Amino acid sequence: MGFYIEMTSPFGQAYIVEENNHITHLLFEKEELKQLQQDGLELRPAETELLKEAKRQLEEYFQGERKTFTLPLRQDGTPFQKKVWEALQSIPYGESRSYLDIACAVGNPKAVRAIGQANKRNALPILIPCHRVIGKNRSLTGYSGNETDKKAVLLDIENIAYKGK
Repeated sequence: MGFYIEMTSPFGQAYIVEENNHITHLLFEKEELKQLQQDGLELRPAETELLKEAKRQLEEYFQGERKTFTLPLRQDGTPFQKKVWEALQSIPYGESRSYLDIACAVGNPKAVRAIGQANKRNALPILIPCHRVIGKNRSLTGYSGNETDKKAVLLDIENIAYKGK
């Protein structure tokens, strides 16, 4: 059994999911929430203390008032994906890294494409800041597939320079 709370984000409605006292998903589409339920996760809307705290921290982030998150996070993934997500969490607020930088950080400089795939599978965007990974020429490449407009909004919140800004 899991719980979720709805909130307003710069992209419209968002949904924060909690399972076993951990934040496990941050979703920006109602369809993604429905898909989790279709995949067998029983979810109920609720205002648990953890979900209220996650919502508060995200609202502060969107307002430019929060630079780090202090939430218990958990997501399933391969050992490689988990290593990438750990590397993403080491990128400070207001800074960016290239896909090559992250590949080198996880000890596999040839895994640039795999880094992109791990980012795409990140169920906790913003909280695990895959938006801070940009092309080495500072271009906005990929974010949740092709949603570079969302990436641009997040980089603007953090005042991170990118090509086209």
